[in-house]
Amino acid sequence: MSPSRRAPDSSAPVDVADERFMRLAIEQAEMAALAGEVPVGAIIVRDGEVLAVGRNTPVDGHDPTAHAEIVALRSAAQTLENYRLEGCTLYVTLEPCAMCAGAMLHARLGRVVFGAPDPKTGAAGSVIDLFGISQLNHQTQVHGGLLQEECALPLQTFFQNRRRMDKAHAQPLREDALRTDEVRFACLPDYPWKGRFVSDLNTLAGLRMHYLDEGPKDANTVYLCLHGNPAWSYLYRKMIPVWLKAGHRVVAPDLIGFGKSDKPKRASFHHFEFHRNYLLEFIDVLDLRNIVLVVQDWGGILGLTLPMEAPQRYKGLVVMNTLLATGEIPLTEGFLKWREMCRRKAVFDIAGLFKRANPHLTQAECDAYSAPFPDAGYRAALKAFPDMVPEHMDAAGAVIARRAREFLGNQWQGKTVMVVGVQDPVSGTPVMAALKNAIRNCSEPMVLQHVGHFVPESGGDIATAVLEAFAGR
Repeated sequence: MSPSRRAPDSSAPVDVADERFMRLAIEQAEMAALAGEVPVGAIIVRDGEVLAVGRNTPVDGHDPTAHAEIVALRSAAQTLENYRLEGCTLYVTLEPCAMCAGAMLHARLGRVVFGAPDPKTGAAGSVIDLFGISQLNHQTQVHGGLLQEECALPLQTFFQNRRRMDKAHAQPLREDALRTDEVRFACLPDYPWKGRFVSDLNTLAGLRMHYLDEGPKDANTVYLCLHGNPAWSYLYRKMIPVWLKAGHRVVAPDLIGFGKSDKPKRASFHHFEFHRNYLLEFIDVLDLRNIVLVVQDWGGILGLTLPMEAPQRYKGLVVMNTLLATGEIPLTEGFLKWREMCRRKAVFDIAGLFKRANPHLTQAECDAYSAPFPDAGYRAALKAFPDMVPEHMDAAGAVIARRAREFLGNQWQGKTVMVVGVQDPVSGTPVMAALKNAIRNCSEPMVLQHVGHFVPESGGDIATAVLEAFAGR
């Protein structure tokens, strides 16, 4: 008999209470999805009282038996101090598998109500029907198909997203680009997060972009962290744990040409509008809201032009040693020296650069910044980005930056936290003072006297201060 047509037992009819308990199971399934697990949830009830809840945790617990039903059965047995669960009803969003069905029968469970059928592993009629074997010494009543569409929706969404991610991981490499071997990213210090990839943004035209996406998807705040040149998302490894511990979500992409993202071979590939446009599309596709935009270096040159396009998505800025490149004032002497070095010496010592700027870093941390760039062929973006900084009024990006300045100076409604590394020869105190004056209601900066350009390397204390600044917002 098809599980969706399995009739409820006359002694235990499906009623409003059944629907209420199944919706609690759906809430558990949604919590599993937020944790990256297959979204299945379960509830065990006796005499109208919820005894136990469960959701899938095999991935997090490294336990192949940690299905939602098993988790709930274990919890209910502990509550009752009895492994027999006679008189109990188990509500689960997906038809039980053979393992879970067997456990229910062993527990002498009185009744099972499930939502969506499982045509691949269902053991209540879809593949086999363990509950229908009359020779077994216990018969558990079963009803299938309760709130079937609502139970199926989290599963459908989860597997659609997984297929999309698998497609991105398998995305063929464009002939005009390189992709850094994953082995170079093995065992990086303080970077434990599993990366995600997107390649189906229209702007990317087949290039694969890497990003971190950690924390609950429904968090009150999303910290969107944009790095500069020659850094990548590794730059924010000291800030991310602070915000995650506080219950927030953190999204940190690697710009094309950097980190684990694909790297076009030619410097001429890179243009201001290209990088800005895929960031705008990325934010739309992920539907990020309640954003606190965290920027440094090129993260700000690009990132500070984003909020004006969708102000409703943003509630704050964290601005560290960067600028609005409007093309109206001469570039600093420190930047011009940096640009000239990048033009002359494509294979400069990235690890050495970070060590000089941040003497407290270990050699392993400095080497991690070099990981994406094994040779000159991977460094086109490092060479191109200094030349992309708008130097004249009509340079690419300058008009956009002036529009952004107008928006930030007159229409910006969010809170702004500014942090200044005084020892920065490129975008230090004078540059940041000008930027502060350009942002409406910008608070007094947090001034770090002994910190240089790569301010996020002092990230733990900064991240904590940011939390305090945005508390209650």
